[in-house]
Amino acid sequence: MTSSTPQHPSPTATDTPPRTGNPLPAFAGGAVIGALGGLIGLGGAEFRLPLLIGPFRFKALQAVILNKAMSLIVVATALPFRAATVPFGTIASHWPVIVNLLAGSLAGAWLGAGWATRLSSRNLYRVLAVLLVLIAGALLFGHGSADHAALLAGPAQIVAGVVVGFGIGIVAALMGVAGGELLIPTLVLLFGADIKLAGSLSLAVSLPTMIVGFTRYSQSSAFSVVADNKTFVLVMALGSILGTFIGGRLLGIVPDQVLLPILAVILLVSSVKVWRHE
Repeated sequence: MTSSTPQHPSPTATDTPPRTGNPLPAFAGGAVIGALGGLIGLGGAEFRLPLLIGPFRFKALQAVILNKAMSLIVVATALPFRAATVPFGTIASHWPVIVNLLAGSLAGAWLGAGWATRLSSRNLYRVLAVLLVLIAGALLFGHGSADHAALLAGPAQIVAGVVVGFGIGIVAALMGVAGGELLIPTLVLLFGADIKLAGSLSLAVSLPTMIVGFTRYSQSSAFSVVADNKTFVLVMALGSILGTFIGGRLLGIVPDQVLLPILAVILLVSSVKVWRHE
């Protein structure tokens, strides 16, 4: 007599549930990543993404959405952290620059989030891997630039701001990042902002851009990963905020000439792992 017990295939790597039971690794991982980001003026989302896909075993789209949720929390708290150095009034006085970049980034964020929800897991992993390589290049060659005069002026600057903002919005939505690693060089080079002001202006552009991408993701069934892992999201976000605060206080102790190449190597190694992820 044959058994009527249904047969289930053995679990594969993609069937393995995420490792979210113990909150300590999530908090510690968020803190370390936040500290790395704080040292160079970023929220750390570009380093958090490979962690979510690797050790915590989230699938690509789930990792992007969770990264977006945590990045929103970190960016929203980063602006007040920086207010003592760059007051809100100073940021508000540069509203034309913010509006210029938002004119492109909001549309890019909506489009990028839509693409991410339609890409197959394999293609999304590979897109993320390529973007990690580009982020590594931006860190090495674009971050920490000395103050420059604006490259363009007048209508040409406005058009360039919209185009660049559109591209940054797409990248930010696809990866679930704030986009500061691309916005800061853009603000310094294209608009002639000093590096401290550029950091705060990038946050002012990032926040609404991320909200648009997050809203677009909320229309996907994959968005349930946030509700299913809300404790994990909160714990890791709190760790990221603490790390960002600590990293900001440590700024200047570790020179960029040492730190940026190390971080770029981390991103390159992560990109290989994400590309090969099954």
